[in-house]
Amino acid sequence: MFKPVAVAAGMIAGGFLLATAADAQPPRPGAGPDRDSVRCESKDYRLNRCNVDWRDGRLVRQTSSSRCVRGQNWGVDRRGLWVDRGCGGVFVEAGRGPGGPGPGPGPGGPGGWQPGPGWDGDFRLTCQSNDFRYRMCQIDIGPGGRVRIERQLSETACIEGRTWGFNRAGVWVDRGCAAVFGVDRRWR
Repeated sequence: MFKPVAVAAGMIAGGFLLATAADAQPPRPGAGPDRDSVRCESKDYRLNRCNVDWRDGRLVRQTSSSRCVRGQNWGVDRRGLWVDRGCGGVFVEAGRGPGGPGPGPGPGGPGGWQPGPGWDGDFRLTCQSNDFRYRMCQIDIGPGGRVRIERQLSETACIEGRTWGFNRAGVWVDRGCAAVFGVDRRWR
């Protein structure tokens, strides 16, 4: 009497698992491994760079058993997409609008917004990885901005893509890196 119920429950559970797996990653253009995506993997827990010309990226499917954490073992910098410490996955360009890469519709982005006069500028920012921990120092760099080290403060090496990097939201440091960064904030 209980055996048919167990078989039926197994079939329901199996159907549920299939539906869950299918629902977890709905197919959409540019988000799958077929189009506009890059598979990038850290072999033997070493840093690997994948050649893309993106300003930012998004992990759409993790392929490694090591957890991928943005800014810690994967990210995008001016030299492309990087993965480290066992992270592997399928990545797509982030921030794509209907017209491809960029802020989206309109001359300045959604709604045509653009920053006011004086927005572009050069700044100095001190960012430190205290106790060898990851830290994000927030500053809006802008879509055309760049960051460079002006003066290293730590004895620990500051290596772009490994112990420091930047994205539109700011500068991140990790593993003891501390430096004064020159930020060239640019809208275009």
